[in-house]
Amino acid sequence: MSNLKLAVILGSTRPGRNGEAVANWVLTKAKERANADYELVDLLDYPLPHLDEAVPASRGVYAGEHTKAWSAKIKEFDGYIFVTPEYNHSTSGVLKNAIDYLYAEWNNKAAAFVSYGSLGGTRAIEHLRAISSELQLAHVRQQLSFSLFTDFENFSVFKPSPVHDDTASVLFDQLESWAGALKSVRS
Repeated sequence: MSNLKLAVILGSTRPGRNGEAVANWVLTKAKERANADYELVDLLDYPLPHLDEAVPASRGVYAGEHTKAWSAKIKEFDGYIFVTPEYNHSTSGVLKNAIDYLYAEWNNKAAAFVSYGSLGGTRAIEHLRAISSELQLAHVRQQLSFSLFTDFENFSVFKPSPVHDDTASVLFDQLESWAGALKSVRS
């Protein structure tokens, strides 16, 4: 196994969420690879209230125990795959909130994006790309976008088209490459 550690961050906490099946599919595909260790990070396990830190995250001074726990978890990783729904042409509020809690923990690491929604969630990814750039989080070109119309049965049972397998492989290749290169920047 590699010494690269990558997180698959499940960016929805909505009851009945489709994201859990998508994140588990991504994790299953990722675990077939030998170049990195992948771990699921479910935002349900990190219940962060609406941003309640008085000091900006860029200062790295955290008062809340929930923030300290979130910081410690995110620090563990060399890169991230954000699994996001598309809500109102953007990412979920809970994912945006979780990202906003931290700053330095994201810096000089790599990110990839997996989305789902009526149009594949691509607009959510575009917002995450802009956010990632501000956080000095290098994002790879390849992305995965799943349509509620073609990759879900009855809009709720995840049945991705096999065409996504090759796209996922490219996404993993790019993420692992960038995460490895940026690890030397942080050393």
